Amino acid sequence: MQNIHQRACRKLVKHFKLYRELFNPQQRRLLRETTVQRRTAFSGKMAPRNSSRNLRVLLDMDGVLADFEGQFLKRFREKYPHDPFVPLDERSGFYVTKQYYALGQDIGTKAFGIYEEKGFFLNLQPIDGAIEAAREMAEMEGVDVYICTSPIKKYTHCVVEKYQWLDKHLGKEWMEKMILTRDKTVINGDLLIDDKPNITGGMNPPKWQHVLFTSYHNRDVVLQDGQIRLDGWLPHSRWRDILEQKRQEISEQ
Repeated sequence: MQNIHQRACRKLVKHFKLYRELFNPQQRRLLRETTVQRRTAFSGKMAPRNSSRNLRVLLDMDGVLADFEGQFLKRFREKYPHDPFVPLDERSGFYVTKQYYALGQDIGTKAFGIYEEKGFFLNLQPIDGAIEAAREMAEMEGVDVYICTSPIKKYTHCVVEKYQWLDKHLGKEWMEKMILTRDKTVINGDLLIDDKPNITGGMNPPKWQHVLFTSYHNRDVVLQDGQIRLDGWLPHSRWRDILEQKRQEISEQ
């Protein structure tokens, strides 16, 4: 029995050392905060049927609030001015690197390196009207807004820079609204505004309705059952109508 206890203690020490090696102090703090926020999102209690409750809106970051496509092309052309590239009006498919690999194995490898480099996510420019729309949405009575974003697998810079980007463009109070997850289907919400056409994961179907945010890569995508398309944030956008329609659906349940 004592040997089992000693082995368990050694494993705990080993995992703790690995945790300290993988994450610097700032990353460990962000990881702890994100874990708490995800638990809250997963276990958030919904109001009983036939009672009023707030509309919960989940906003993706890259491609919805932040201009991933534009920054990627800008950095690729700056770094590799003599290499072939994919113009924005020729983009197709969610994963940009897939098109670059079609240009050559070395081109695809270079493309991967672009959004893995330090500063890439922090320097993304806001999409036109996105910041104003997010703030207006958050101030609406009966609406709860969260940022729901997936970090890339090579997270060295991505995770921290997503928090920094949010702080820079929307303010520190929005950092409490951040949900980092590789599986958005398990997040509890009413609407998910996201530019990825097919979002799959552990929950099928998810609780939220998918609002497909138009981007260069998904312009020709045919909507699936239940999906709604949102063409940008500018004044002519119908995002307010989409929220109001969903709120009415909830009130009638």
